[in-house]
Amino acid sequence: MNSSKKPNQKSLRLQPGRGSGGERYRGGPQWTGRGHRAGGGGRRAGAAGGFLTAGCSLRSPSGREVEPGEDRTIRYVRYESELQMPDIMRLITKDLSEPYSIYTYRYFIHNWPQLCFLAMVGEECVGAIVCKLDMHKKMFRRGYIAMLAVDSKYRRNGIGTNLVKKAIYAMVEGDCDEVVLETEITNKSALKLYENLGFVRDKRLFRYYLNGVDALRLKLWLR
Repeated sequence: MNSSKKPNQKSLRLQPGRGSGGERYRGGPQWTGRGHRAGGGGRRAGAAGGFLTAGCSLRSPSGREVEPGEDRTIRYVRYESELQMPDIMRLITKDLSEPYSIYTYRYFIHNWPQLCFLAMVGEECVGAIVCKLDMHKKMFRRGYIAMLAVDSKYRRNGIGTNLVKKAIYAMVEGDCDEVVLETEITNKSALKLYENLGFVRDKRLFRYYLNGVDALRLKLWLR
């Protein structure tokens, strides 16, 4: 834990890091976390708490007209119950390069429920992100984005980007130093999403997935 940091309010900015080619990174957003430490070692919900609504910006799936009175607002909520697990598994299984057992989901979600967020349209779960945050090499706190999925009918509405932002702000609340993930080298849309948020290509992992496809490890420096 970074127990030496005791400010009541903190503002963390993304610092330039080094990409795989050694260049200094200058793009991407600046991350600011406004969180307050609660008594007893807990944390109040700051930038990542509660839910975020995206107004009426949602495109109707399949181009159909939105019915009168139909709620098309996107809500972003934190994981709360095991009852949400089937929806998370259903979404992520569709896009996985390799299958995960329910124990893998439970490992991440039960240990870091504060780093799991769902995108909801009405009562339907249309997106999910699953992450963890722990010490890396006993030196610094590393966040890891394990899974991200958006229902194909609801893509191109910024849902994936908003889920990643929610997760990163929650990690900032947890004194995170850097965030990493792996994605298929052929997944152009995922690479664009993360690079637009400031991630850089850190390492190529050959034949990383069971299907033989290489992966790229992406990294975002928060300090």
